[in-house]
Amino acid sequence: METPYIIGITGGSGSGKTRFLNSLMHHFTAGEVCLISQDNYYRERDQQPVDEQGVKNFDLPASIDFEAYKNDIMALKEGKEVTRTEYTFNNPSATPREITLTPAPVIVVEGIFVLYYREIADVLDLKVFIDAKDYIKLTRRIIRDDQERGYDLEDVLYRYQHHVMPTYEKYIKPYKQDADLIVPNHNGYQQAAEVLTAFIRDKVRQGKTAK
Repeated sequence: METPYIIGITGGSGSGKTRFLNSLMHHFTAGEVCLISQDNYYRERDQQPVDEQGVKNFDLPASIDFEAYKNDIMALKEGKEVTRTEYTFNNPSATPREITLTPAPVIVVEGIFVLYYREIADVLDLKVFIDAKDYIKLTRRIIRDDQERGYDLEDVLYRYQHHVMPTYEKYIKPYKQDADLIVPNHNGYQQAAEVLTAFIRDKVRQGKTAK
């Protein structure tokens, strides 16, 4: 198998990474593009760091099992299939699925720490940073955590102030300068998504031709 082209997509919580990714992925089959998300590599709740108020902090690099994440990325790069149990963010109404990731000409690596963790950043061929203003990210976070994770407003605001923003300033924003492509997502991302979709389609074509 030809070595796949690996794209890293990152940005702060609430920047719109998921919507941007969905706008890309619906153009491709699983055999063309493989998406591996950092969200499925959170450590178990009893292994999560706790802040000074006793609140579990899921927004630190220590929250993620980077070794497992890195190993699965490398396995996909080497043409091996990967299985992983979906992480459901403590949502009692969600039933975790068994996820099977298959090797593809293009691998998309997604997560807030993909540029921070050097061993992952070093294997990326293209680094994309999704950017958005702070108040927009907060609004999106409030809506998402209510609808998808069952967090109340007080909990969301506490975590945003004490966990999300400090993490963004320390572990995410400094690596924005390392990105090859910065996508401003204040009012929309359609043109950027179309450009990246065309680029990925070309990489998929090259990968299939090389077989």
